Amino acid sequence: MGLQGKAWKFGDNISTDHIAPGRLFHLRSNLPELAKHVLEDADPEFASQVAPGDFVVGGSNFGLGSSREHAPTIIKMAGVSAVLAKSFARIFFRNAINVGLPVLICDTDQIAAGDDLAVDLSAGVIHNLTQGIQLETSPLPQVMIQLLADGGLAAHVAKHGDLMVE
Repeated sequence: MGLQGKAWKFGDNISTDHIAPGRLFHLRSNLPELAKHVLEDADPEFASQVAPGDFVVGGSNFGLGSSREHAPTIIKMAGVSAVLAKSFARIFFRNAINVGLPVLICDTDQIAAGDDLAVDLSAGVIHNLTQGIQLETSPLPQVMIQLLADGGLAAHVAKHGDLMVE
């Protein structure tokens, strides 16, 4: 599963409140509208300028805070192909896979804002095309690749009738 896009760089401790601002709680039942505000508290330009296929690149502890599934959902709805970070909050990581948003742990210090990236999820390789370097990450397990390919956990179960993965 190959992905390609531009890097949007964020720092450490990007919380679910940075991703899905708490002041917009009233939009939880209108996810397309909430997605128009994704990450605006971390970067006011992001939601209006992110392009389909782009990557969110974070530091340590990405997605900390409340366990709302809205955070990875609206990142995906904004067209982001994957989130790369040094580490993730456990619940955010699981929610991202559940909604079909790839998340990879890697050394993001070698990625700058605006770098063009190509990511091979199955091989666990991130090519920084701008800097001409390759970063390693653990390949995602086949079960996660299948869930992502099917669009997330709910879509996978709807398609296959259960969680069975070959």
